[in-house]
Amino acid sequence: MSNQNWLNTSKIPETDPLHEDSRSLSEGFHRYLRNHLGHFLSCAPYNIYEAMALTIRDRIMIRWFNTWQRHKQPGVRKAYYMSLEFLIGRALGNHLLNLDLEKETREALNGFSVELEDLMEQEPDAGLGNGGLGRLAACFMDSCATLELPVIGYGIRYEYGMFRQLIKHGYQVEEPDHWLRDGNPWEVSRPEYQQLVHFGGHTVHYKDKDGIERVRWADTNDVIAIPYDMPISGYCNETINTLRLWKSTATEIFNLDEFNAGDYADAVEAKNDAEHISMVLYPNDASENGKELRLKQQYFLASASLHDVIRLWEETDGADYSRFAEFNVFQMNDTHPTIAVAELMRILLDEKQLSWKEAWAITTKTMAYTNHTLLPEALERWPVSLMERLLPRLMEIIYQINKIFLHEVALRWPGDTKRQQRMSIIEESEHKQVRMAYLAIVGSFSVNGVAKLHSDLLCEGLFRDFCELWPGKFNNKTNGVTPRRWIARANPGLSQLITDQIGYEWVADLSHIKYLNECASPDNKEFHKKWFDIKQANKKRLAQLVLDKTGIEFDPKAMFDVQVKRIHEYKRQLLNILHVIHLYVRIKNGDTKNWTARNVLIGGKAAPGYHMAKLIIKLVNNVAEIVNSDPDVNTKLRLAFLPNYNVSAMEIISPGTDLSEQISTAGKEASGTGNMKFMMNGALTIGTYDGANIEILEQVGEENFFLFGLRANEVTELQQNYDPQHYINNDPDLQAVMNLLECGHFNLFEPGIFQDVINSLRSPYDQWLTLADFRSYVDAQEKAAACYRNRKKWVQKSILNTASSGYFSTDRTMQEYNNDIWKL
Repeated sequence: MSNQNWLNTSKIPETDPLHEDSRSLSEGFHRYLRNHLGHFLSCAPYNIYEAMALTIRDRIMIRWFNTWQRHKQPGVRKAYYMSLEFLIGRALGNHLLNLDLEKETREALNGFSVELEDLMEQEPDAGLGNGGLGRLAACFMDSCATLELPVIGYGIRYEYGMFRQLIKHGYQVEEPDHWLRDGNPWEVSRPEYQQLVHFGGHTVHYKDKDGIERVRWADTNDVIAIPYDMPISGYCNETINTLRLWKSTATEIFNLDEFNAGDYADAVEAKNDAEHISMVLYPNDASENGKELRLKQQYFLASASLHDVIRLWEETDGADYSRFAEFNVFQMNDTHPTIAVAELMRILLDEKQLSWKEAWAITTKTMAYTNHTLLPEALERWPVSLMERLLPRLMEIIYQINKIFLHEVALRWPGDTKRQQRMSIIEESEHKQVRMAYLAIVGSFSVNGVAKLHSDLLCEGLFRDFCELWPGKFNNKTNGVTPRRWIARANPGLSQLITDQIGYEWVADLSHIKYLNECASPDNKEFHKKWFDIKQANKKRLAQLVLDKTGIEFDPKAMFDVQVKRIHEYKRQLLNILHVIHLYVRIKNGDTKNWTARNVLIGGKAAPGYHMAKLIIKLVNNVAEIVNSDPDVNTKLRLAFLPNYNVSAMEIISPGTDLSEQISTAGKEASGTGNMKFMMNGALTIGTYDGANIEILEQVGEENFFLFGLRANEVTELQQNYDPQHYINNDPDLQAVMNLLECGHFNLFEPGIFQDVINSLRSPYDQWLTLADFRSYVDAQEKAAACYRNRKKWVQKSILNTASSGYFSTDRTMQEYNNDIWKL
């Protein structure tokens, strides 16, 4: 009897037999502490958290089972979201909100003399992502469950997540983030669904009994992928979707013969090599070993996930693949999982023995690709030599896909060999490379950008040739964020005020937030006062976080001016610092009439190998040291760099922010999602005409948004003949800022350390055009400062920002994915 069929599922009740009152929850806490965790007399807060998580998970399990049963029925079309990142953060608070169990849980804790908030702090952030891409994937999963869409997420269960960031002497220092050190009470191991993933070896071409040419991938080094499932709860709807994360392990624990012969290191080498695949999020790919490991991660995810979907299909629909495309769709989140196009072809051709025509028809009807970047260097390319060594069968398939595709291009544009070279999946350079984005486009039926400008620029620039060939394949899906985590969970005070005013429906349908517009009138003094008081309380909470993490004291009465995101030159934290230096110069010169006190907070991680980004962090900290230690300045201006920025920190930051910095070079930011989180929580945006800023501007109106800077087309034009010295010569304020930087005022005892920053600012090849936008940015900051001094006006604009944020819910985004792409 199959190990999957021994259970008679028809006898399992469809209703949850576990009571959810506070007494039952309390009994569950005690039972897990005694019987499961073995704590009889005393226990630490983490043990109580663990017992609580397991008790809540019990309430999830029947809902989860029932959801699986509904989705496993024949004829249910399902989507599979493949992403190398899922920045899910902490789970407890989200489940309590979505299961409507927070009140009962608080009551159940009365006998433990501990606050729920203290227990939530015991849960480590599941840092399975690098930034916005991974957090977006997590928000997508939340919305799919809330909308009751049958969607499974597939990712990797990294043992170590995104590194912990420490700041020492102003520099970023990376420390391993062993988030699984104490286990994860939310996950369920599913070893019965393990998959085998192949690497290396060689291909054998042969003819089957019918004389058809077939290929076998032989003598491979195999790795086992073991799935661990995380529940994703929908909001108050009994739906629990699944995030399936793969852990890598060896096919053999170790070589016993080598071990007995005394060769202990070699005996466990295979085990260690296998486990490295899921050990660390995003290895540094500056070295050849790093490149190989990263490619292994991507193929590991794609192969294990596709085989799992094939297993699910055959369990419900048998081996008939004629209708596979009718009931399955794969969404590839950026270029990381796009090797899935070639892997699905391999499975259908070699393992299921379909013809090329049948396999290609299925692949191109089931694969969909989301692009997240406008930077050509961010589109992944893999050396052909590496692919041939690591994935020889996949490389053969890619060559064949490219051959057929280029034939189609040649028929469309006869004799246009330059276009063929531009569009080829194989980049014909000295060292041939596979263009993974091109593989995704050729193998997908849908390609989408993540903001209107981004999608337009893709078709006008990066993917222009492909858009001309297949205009109907390209579409836009503007990103969003989940209002459950980013208002209801992160900002309970504001959430309650909104609910008291317009009802609770907005949590599940953020379009209802528009009814707050009626409260924006300054005549509604009582509502405005409540709004202001909640913001002040949130600012005090944020000030405490800053004090705890940096030792710098922020004044809650001052404007909280915040930029938190991955450190990158195109995101222009450097422009922010130039403005801080400008304010510092003004204060030192006595130019403080009608001054607006300001706390500037910057946070974010730099990639370990990204020299300039790490230097920018050092500059932020050096400027902060000067500003905060000067008694002439620190009552009017403070600056802090928040170390180890993560999801949990953002849950405190976004409700406490007054001014949201979204200042990327126009045409470089695909979308952004931090801008949406801040807007939902009533922050005003200062930003360029870029990414989703444009749609935020359209929703809230230009009068409630501080717009500055060049447009994308102006950036492109200026880059042809950019002279940064021109901007310095014609702006005394910029001259003063550059003088302080260049004379070493912020690095008196570290001579020359910022020369690379200065050189980049002065370079005519600075593609970020930082100095070109300086004047416009300073002027917009002046407008923001003047507006903030008018409390009545600022509060009104804050309310209007929240009231206009309904469009930026991932519920809307996922409905668009479903209506236009998935059709579930």
